[in-house]
Parts: sequence; C-alpha cells; structure tokens
Amino acid sequence: MAMTTDYATAEPPRADIDDLAGPTVVEFGTAWCGYCKAAQPLIAQAFNNHPGVRHLKIEDGSGRPLGRSFRVKLWPTLIFMDSGREVARLVRPRDVTEIRDAFALIDKTLST
Repeated sequence: MAMTTDYATAEPPRADIDDLAGPTVVEFGTAWCGYCKAAQPLIAQAFNNHPGVRHLKIEDGSGRPLGRSFRVKLWPTLIFMDSGREVARLVRPRDVTEIRDAFALIDKTLST
C-alpha cells in the first residue's frame, strides 16, 4: 500500500470503512481545493515512512454522505483509523510533524 494520489469520486459505504482491519487513513478533499493541494507534499512525506498504511482519498462535497457521516466540514480532513475506530483527526495540516504524530497512534497495529 502507498499514498493514493487521486481523489476517488465513488465513495464506499461507511460500513465498509468501519469494517476495515488494520491501520487506515481516510482523506477528504477535492482536487481543486487550495488547502488540499498545499497539504499534499506534507501528506506524501509522512506516508513515505508508513507504506503499510491503507490510504483512502475520497472526493468530498455538498450532499456527499460519507463525508457527512464523519462530520467533515473543512478540507483536507485526514482521519486516522485503527480497525475501523478513529484514533486521530487532522484538519488542514500545516506541518509534517502533526501528520507523523497522528501516524504514531496507528503504527502499533503494524507491529502486532
């Protein structure tokens, strides 16, 4: 697994995400969002050290039920999950350190 570069326009059902085993980062945003574009190098840098973490990059917007189920209001929003359970959330990250700190909370599943 590696960082996903494109936002998926088809969103999976929430139940499918909740049922995922292991570490997952769900990223909500859009390709045209300036904040999302600015965060991509930071996200990519953090993912370099976490190739075993699943990355779901989902296009969000008005009327998109998956983003609403996660209470997403601003982009990008990164939700760090461990076997379907949210352990950390970052909104508009501006520093790679905060992304790495969130990864640390789900890293434990890779070593077990």
